[in-house]
Amino acid sequence: MKRTFSIAVLVALLATLFVIPASAQGASHSYIIMASSNKLPAGLEAKVARIGGTIDRLIPEIGVVVVTSANTDFSVKAAKISGISTVMPNAVVNWLDPVENIAFEEDYGNPPFSGDDDFFFDLQWGHDAVDAPEAWNLGYRGEGVVVAVLDTGFDLDHPDLMSNINFALSWDFTGEGLQYSLPDTFSHGTHTAGTIAAADNAFGTIGVAPDAELVLIKVLGDEGSGSFADIISGIVYAASVDVDVISMSLGAYLPKNGWCDDEGCVKASEVTYLLNAIGRATTYAYQMGSTVIASAGNEAIDFDHTGPLVHTPSSAPHVIAVSATAPIGWALDPENSYLDYPASYTNYGQSAIDFAAPGGDYIYPGEELCLIAGLVRPCWVFDLVFSTGNGGWYWGAGTSMAAPHVAGVAAIIIGANGGDMKPSQVEATLRASADDLGKPGNDDYYGAGRVNAYNAVK
Repeated sequence: MKRTFSIAVLVALLATLFVIPASAQGASHSYIIMASSNKLPAGLEAKVARIGGTIDRLIPEIGVVVVTSANTDFSVKAAKISGISTVMPNAVVNWLDPVENIAFEEDYGNPPFSGDDDFFFDLQWGHDAVDAPEAWNLGYRGEGVVVAVLDTGFDLDHPDLMSNINFALSWDFTGEGLQYSLPDTFSHGTHTAGTIAAADNAFGTIGVAPDAELVLIKVLGDEGSGSFADIISGIVYAASVDVDVISMSLGAYLPKNGWCDDEGCVKASEVTYLLNAIGRATTYAYQMGSTVIASAGNEAIDFDHTGPLVHTPSSAPHVIAVSATAPIGWALDPENSYLDYPASYTNYGQSAIDFAAPGGDYIYPGEELCLIAGLVRPCWVFDLVFSTGNGGWYWGAGTSMAAPHVAGVAAIIIGANGGDMKPSQVEATLRASADDLGKPGNDDYYGAGRVNAYNAVK
């Protein structure tokens, strides 16, 4: 794609015009203000300041600002500003499901008998499931394609990732720094990035699209929590720097009728506003030419019958929602194992799922040991997804592991088509080439099918 640099403006505006009386002030809260259109109204800074607000961040591409105020009436007053449609709390929620944190530290044929010199590639059964090596053998490996990964922090020094990271465009919206900071051995962001584009460098693992470029964008704290403003900012930023694919292995469950927590209550109307704000960001990305992919969640929920519950951003406009598949006992018979059982935890529903991809599972019974690629572990461990981690390589399971498989396949498709495709074309190609599993046509668990890189480029 042609590079543009219409990067979202991030400005701290500290001036206020007068002091709000103490009786009208309380604890400071963060708000998202959305304009009636994608254009911010003139003079907004001064108007926000008059009612006791400070603009912390501008997202002018979609007519959104993030504001802090201690004025207890701020949201009511801000909603009356001409040109403003909605004011909502900048809610902070957990965007990662617990199942995704299953991890185990680790001191061009298909796994586990590929003979590849990347010594952990034979643990990556997911590449076999999506026929990535067959696409590589045709010369399609994601070259010239840029993939943004919106996630927690990343191991920026990982030998499987360093050569593929665009450090100049990578960005942190959390204020914590882009580098993964926890002592934990499992780094969610590093794991998802490696599944997409770990380098084919005779070392460690290989990404589904090993020649793709990674733009790493931190929108979550390393423990998984994050604000709506940071998610929205990350999507808009990625699209503004002209990435081809946006991969989001994250998601929040929102009760449509609202909720209360330690930070206060979010009303039903404000839930709608938050969903609309995410939708405005994903629509912007789509219009800018970025294919947006998100994990569908890990609570085994049938979203055709959830009533007052919604999962975002997988349900947002123009987002490809991904469910998870896995083998059961792959290590016992790798050549003959079925790789596409719906994962026990994956969310599902024809209204919710677009495609399926390898996410791993942990339901194989027993603790007997198996040997794959020189490693001896309980057999069920090898049914998980193996990828890069903080200072090493680790296993994990979840739709978070499935979404980057689709992002990698999308990168292969875009690269095979000259490096420039509209999102609608990418999705159409994914749909036409996916393996139709489950019942014919659109399926509760598989959507249009489990993605297949080889079918898409042969």
